Amino acid sequence: MAHKQISGLIAAVLVLAPGAAWAGHGKAGLWNTSSTTNMALAMPPDVAAKMKAMGMAMPKAQTFNSQMCMSQAEVDSSSPPHIDQGATGCTSKVVSATASSMTAQMTCNGRMKGTGTMKISYRGNEHYEGSYDFKGTVEGNPTNMSTTFKGDWVKADCGSVKPYALRTQ
Repeated sequence: MAHKQISGLIAAVLVLAPGAAWAGHGKAGLWNTSSTTNMALAMPPDVAAKMKAMGMAMPKAQTFNSQMCMSQAEVDSSSPPHIDQGATGCTSKVVSATASSMTAQMTCNGRMKGTGTMKISYRGNEHYEGSYDFKGTVEGNPTNMSTTFKGDWVKADCGSVKPYALRTQ
């Protein structure tokens, strides 16, 4: 149960990571996004042995695919989308940006505690890819996490997919 709660918290933070890739780049419209996360939770050897004895697999990489609608306001924005600090305990700050890349630092002081670095590269305005690395604790458990993500523009019409509500910090 705790592993599912931790995975849910991490997924909530990471779902916003691809959105940060859009700041000042991209095209308005429908995007296919994908992120794959590898998470290493430190656990006592006896807990790992019990899990193995019960036939439970150790956590492995999880991939999340989704579609997102990027509004023109997001395309025109020069900062990453607001991360709900009250829910996640995390804040982000762009530390460098060029026409083809961006690096941001995330600091978490809620259920997740630690720091992470996000790196994003753009290939034109219809594709981005990047990575996110986090080191700290999740609900007191030492955690190392690495995520790779990418996004591809599909079309201008988002259909039934609603844009993310752009907020400022």
